[in-house]
Order: sequence, then C-alpha cells, then structure tokens
Amino acid sequence: MAEKITPRKEDYSKWYLDIVKVADLAENSDVRGCMIIKPYGYAIWEKMKEQLDKMFKETGHQNAYFPLFVPKKLFEAEETNAEGFAKECAVVTHYRLKSDPNNKGKLIVDPDAKLEEELIVRPTSEAIIWSTYKKWIQSYRDLPILINQWANVVRWEMRTRLFLRTAEFLWQEGHTAHATKNEAIEESEQMINIYAKFAEVHMAMPVIKGTKSESERFAGADETYTIEAMMQDGKALQSGTSHFLGQNFAKAFDVKFVDQTGKQDFVWATSWGVSTRLMGALIMTHSDDFGLVLPPKLAPIHVAIVPIYKNEEDLVKIEEKLNPIINALKEKNISVKFDYDDKKRPGWKFAEYEAKGVPVRYAIGLRDLDNNQIEVARRDTREKNSIPLNEVVKYTEDLLKEIQENLFTKATAYRQEQTQEIDDYEVFKKKIETEPGFFLAHWDGTIETEEKIQQETKATIRCIPLDGKEEQGKCMVTGKPSKRRVIFAKAY
Repeated sequence: MAEKITPRKEDYSKWYLDIVKVADLAENSDVRGCMIIKPYGYAIWEKMKEQLDKMFKETGHQNAYFPLFVPKKLFEAEETNAEGFAKECAVVTHYRLKSDPNNKGKLIVDPDAKLEEELIVRPTSEAIIWSTYKKWIQSYRDLPILINQWANVVRWEMRTRLFLRTAEFLWQEGHTAHATKNEAIEESEQMINIYAKFAEVHMAMPVIKGTKSESERFAGADETYTIEAMMQDGKALQSGTSHFLGQNFAKAFDVKFVDQTGKQDFVWATSWGVSTRLMGALIMTHSDDFGLVLPPKLAPIHVAIVPIYKNEEDLVKIEEKLNPIINALKEKNISVKFDYDDKKRPGWKFAEYEAKGVPVRYAIGLRDLDNNQIEVARRDTREKNSIPLNEVVKYTEDLLKEIQENLFTKATAYRQEQTQEIDDYEVFKKKIETEPGFFLAHWDGTIETEEKIQQETKATIRCIPLDGKEEQGKCMVTGKPSKRRVIFAKAY
C-alpha cells in the first residue's frame, strides 16, 4: 500500500488517525464533527453489536426503539440530567424550508414554520423513555422492564476525533425499571460485568471495573459503574458505563407502581451503554506501526488468501487445491477471503491485509503446491511459517485462539507495567507528565481535592476499583485519612 503510517512513538494522535485511514474504517463527513463509517469499519461494529446483543438477550433484555426527538419539556423534567447535557444539545426549532425570494436557488428557514415547542435531538434517551414507562407501569406485575435500544445520539462536541468523540455516534442504551432498590443495583452491576466480559473476552482488552467519583457520575445517577482501559500511550479510556439511577427519573416523570401489599411507590431505574468509542479502544489497544491489529473474535475476515500466479491456468490449479481447505475453514466458522484480483500485486495485498488487521494471511504459489505446503503469516507477531496443506485447517483454528489470547496477555502486561502506587503529590505531579499510566493513590473523598488535582495535573479519578482492597492511608494532597486507593490518569 502507498499509504504510510506515522510511527506511534513519534506522534500518537497522528498515528491513530493514520490507522483509521489506512485500515479504511471511517472518514470525516461534510458535517463538522460527524463521521462516515466505511464498510470495513462498520463490519467490525456489527461484530461488536452482534455479540453484545446476544449477551443482553441472554440476561432477559429486549430491543425496542424510541424517537430521535425529545420535547424540550420532557428533557427538562429531570433537572440534573438536563443541565448535565444542556451544553451539548442540538435543538430543532423549525420544520420547513422555503425558497429565498432574494436569492434564487437558495433555501431559507420558513419563519411561519416555527415549532410550538422546541425539540431536542437526543443526547441520551432517559427523558423520552421514562415518559413512556409512565404509561406502561401501574403494578408490580408490570416490572421489571428490561429494554435496550440500538440507536444514534447527538452531542455537539467542540473537539472531535473519529470514533473517540464525534457529534453523532452509534451506541446501545439500556433502560430498565424495577420494583426494588436492590434489584436495580444488581442490574447495574450485572451490566458492567457484561461489558467487562465483552471487553476482555472478545476485544482482548483488559479493563478495571469501578465506580465513578461523585463529580464524574452520569447526570441524574446515584451511582455510576465504569470499565476503564489503558491505551498504548498510557492514557485511560472510559469504555462502558452502567448507572444506578435510584428513583430520580421515576420521581421526575411520576412513574409509580402498586406493590404486592397495595402500597404505591416510585420505580427504581438503571441505564447503561457503550458506543462506537469501542472502535477507538480497539484500535489503540492493539494496533502497531504497520496498521490495525484485530482480535480474531471481532475480525470480519479471519483468513485472507493471496494466490501467487502468472496466468489463469495457474490460478485454477491453486483454487482447486484450496477449495476443500476453504470449505473446511468455513465449516468451523472461520471467515475467508480468497483474493484473486489480478489488478493488484501480491505485495500490495500483503500490505493491505496487514493494515486492515486480518489475523491470518495465507500466500500460495505453484512451488508451494508442488511442496504440498502453504505460507501462513499471523498479524499479531508478523511471524510466517510454512504449513503442510493437510494440517493448515487445524493449525489455523489453533492459531486464531492463540492470537486472541496473546493480544489479551500483551495488553494486560503493558497495563501492569504502566501502573504504580504513589503517595507523594509532588512526585505524582512530575510523574504524570513523564510516565503516563495508571496511578493508584489515596484521596480524601472531597470534590475540592479532586478538582485541585485535575486543575494542576489534568489527571482525573478514573474510578474507585470494585476489587480494590481496603487500606488505611493518607490523601496524597491533604494528608487526610483514606480507606482505599483510587485510580488517577490522564484520559480521552
């Protein structure tokens, strides 16, 4: 391929954008801050969506769809949520255009077509969903409601980057209603565990589960659970969140139910979501200076086959020999692309599949046929081996599993190397600039101290780890007592 990738160590931001480009994942659209997800990028998102959807349904959730537009009065009903998203909202005020009488061929907003009530383009769907749940819920017999929707949302970001932060993005958002507080908390914890399992098992991306500090919680939540991943530049990426909403939205929208004793009470709620930001996480966790690196479980193409031939007769011989192997691979749910396009040279194809992160690549010519073997290259380590044709199916099956495990092991080792405990604030301030990573430090639990650290270092509390052990200590800033360490890091 002609496209060159900026070395990761030279300019991480440019490297990231180069990967998106050379792997043909996405590009900027004509609308500022919005993106076009190209077929190969969307194929990866579909693999993510398919697996997550399966995991949601296995835990009793159903898919539905709710409107893109939210009446302003509904959006305002839960004040904390409305204020939290107000600066990012896109607002629809008119419903018609008309020809400009002073400029033929141009259109202007029709002043006579002003909406009676402005509409918010959803930044999240709690408002429209809870106004709907009010109609659906009267009794404990109507609970729980376990709904998920796959949708797009709009948050008018000022600084955008493909996949990581865009004005419009794709996501799923779960919204559940429960009869008891404990049931809602269990749901919130269940969903963060599902996200963590997906990230680690399918994305090969190690994550830390934890809760957010009060100032970092979702607007309108009593508790926010998060999974935090470390990217290859040492920065943190929030990769999924699950929110225990208490009765806040039920009270805002007057959603009550009659329990088994005849007593009326407000419903308990949760919401949870992941987005196309996971695409950015996937890129930054595994990729290298040669292009995208994909874990096999999310790769649209598992094996790319590049035949090396001079004429049609050579191609036919190769194809006849490989057809049984291709069929055997497909029977094992291993996706294969046999690339016989004669408009591109084999070397160009090798570089293309490397840039696209295809986990395994075969190369075979007539000499290989004579020797009854095939060259197999693995994307993660870029190693090549010649494998007997009668062994290549089993070899490939095992290799894909090995690649998946190796990517997770490598990412986990990197995170461990870049994680350190720290107790001195002055040392912390120096290290956060020169040694990016996760810093486990004591914090006194106050918003004032948290804000001071963020203002002085640009580091934030990523989470309070759920598996963190209790440990008596002193806040690195104030010296006040602390019972456990929290994770500080710079983040996307």
